Amino acid sequence: MIEITPGLAHALVAEQFPQWSHLPVAPVARQGWDNRTFRLGDELAVRLPSAEGYVPGVDKEDRCLRVLVGHVPLPVPEPVATGRPAAGYPFPWSIRRWLPGETVEAATDVDRAALARDLGAFLTALRQAPTEAGPACGRHSFFRGCHPSVYSDDVEQSLDRLRNVVDVAACRAVWAQALTSAWPSAPTWFHGDVAVGNLLTTGGRLSAVIDFGTCGVGDPACGLVMAWTYFEGDERNLFREAVGLPDDAWRRARGWALWKALVTMAGQSSPDPEGVQNRILVQVLEHRMTA
Repeated sequence: MIEITPGLAHALVAEQFPQWSHLPVAPVARQGWDNRTFRLGDELAVRLPSAEGYVPGVDKEDRCLRVLVGHVPLPVPEPVATGRPAAGYPFPWSIRRWLPGETVEAATDVDRAALARDLGAFLTALRQAPTEAGPACGRHSFFRGCHPSVYSDDVEQSLDRLRNVVDVAACRAVWAQALTSAWPSAPTWFHGDVAVGNLLTTGGRLSAVIDFGTCGVGDPACGLVMAWTYFEGDERNLFREAVGLPDDAWRRARGWALWKALVTMAGQSSPDPEGVQNRILVQVLEHRMTA
């Protein structure tokens, strides 16, 4: 990871986009793992990949967001400009329109039932967007949108490391169920990282969806993991109804949630000092999303 500071962001803007050099630069309160984001004045945001592996998302977002903006019911980040490597920073970077709101992760007034319905409606509309300009799932999406079996080795390695920590037999059963089906229809758009840090709320309601760096076209099951990572009880059922996908998609989605929990707990993914993925694993093992 590169150390990315407000000073670096300001230097890049001043050198390449002097028309905005007078605007203040300030970090957002909660940073993501893949990119560092800074406010640029009141209406813009600077977004810089934190490592080389996340660089392909810059050009991809530039292209994909322009396609999707007219086909989804909520605001998404609007590309404004793309910067080049300079000022000691080795990667391309981007400037977007700033979208107001608090993340679901930070907000204290979220209407959870409404979020379940609204997020389901957004994902349904996303699946219906034209896919001609969409990139097929693959390495650029960290294999989101592919069949979950692409991560079978990761799951087995994680279970080996965690054999004295988790219920290995139960995890294997969930994973096996995830592998028994495949997306049977034409590939559709998927976001790639539907998570509490990438959903903005205003007045407790879902108001925007951000961070499309791992988006693409493929199996939409990877976008359903909020059923276990956030929603509870009746909220899960509301989310399921709003999404409108069959049981087999939810089995694959459960597999995606299991994979992420296991690789994080086993130290193969981003750090999780608060043990969030441990709690998610409990939800994954306890709750099936089938009728």
